[in-house]
Amino acid sequence: MNPRWFAGLVLVVAGGCGGDPAGTTDGRAVFQTMCATCHGSDGRPPEAMIARIGVRDLTDREFRARVTPALVEHQVRVGSKSKLMPAFEGALGDAQITAVAAFVASPAFVAPR
Repeated sequence: MNPRWFAGLVLVVAGGCGGDPAGTTDGRAVFQTMCATCHGSDGRPPEAMIARIGVRDLTDREFRARVTPALVEHQVRVGSKSKLMPAFEGALGDAQITAVAAFVASPAFVAPR
């Protein structure tokens, strides 16, 4: 792994892939603040994030067919098995995690904005 790239990843992860959502429980706002840097503001990650660390396209048809709030909530709480997506439990409150999971799993997530 390229040390410069890894240092950049550590900075992104340490910053929560975004910033402080300031305690909001609006799922869309939490996503834009905490998730959009890696997953893209519309759920489609930048090509560089896909190529470098395999960030999931949250609009992918296969993913959308099986996504549930529970699936997203688990991923947000514990992070990815590869540990490239950090666990956000502790960084986000329970209500924030529930809200962002419900938003990502909802049809509104992929609806034109």
